[in-house]
Amino acid sequence: MATTAEIRNGLTIEMDGQMFVVTWFQHVKPGKGGAFVRMKLKNVRTGRVIDRTLNAGANITIIRLDAREMQYLFHDDTGYTFMDQETFDQIPIGEDIVGEQKKWLKEGEVCKVMFHGDTPLSLEVPFFMELEVVETSPSVKGDTVSGSGKPATLETRAVIQVPFFVEQGDTVRVDTRTSEYLDRVKRAK
Repeated sequence: MATTAEIRNGLTIEMDGQMFVVTWFQHVKPGKGGAFVRMKLKNVRTGRVIDRTLNAGANITIIRLDAREMQYLFHDDTGYTFMDQETFDQIPIGEDIVGEQKKWLKEGEVCKVMFHGDTPLSLEVPFFMELEVVETSPSVKGDTVSGSGKPATLETRAVIQVPFFVEQGDTVRVDTRTSEYLDRVKRAK
């Protein structure tokens, strides 16, 4: 059994029958009384963040998770199907795990899936993706107000704000964590 001395950011622990990832912690030694550890914990299944305080030296249960590179194949009635890059096994992952990440899923894209045993717990798409603009309003000459933009629908059906010079058919680089346009990708002709 581990103790609070082993707590670090990114560690997955079990508490109250649920799995949490430590996103922040602080060891505190007040002038009076015993030392303690303050933590911010993110629930692996729900994504909800809670604050928790434990006495220094308290026992904790560390959970070992397995991160696997999985290629997104398709979506159907059983969920989102991914293929393990090493074993080539196809695994359906439910809507509850994919969640908001679905707007970035592109066939053939490799994602990181966290497993506890054989159970998928979470999905992480690449932080930066290059996607084609499939729909946006046409550019108007002189429309260059700084800081503004127009909505654009990408090939994954995600909608982001892009600068006025971006046109339908362009490929753009996007930060999937913030849904922000980064730049237009130049293609060799």
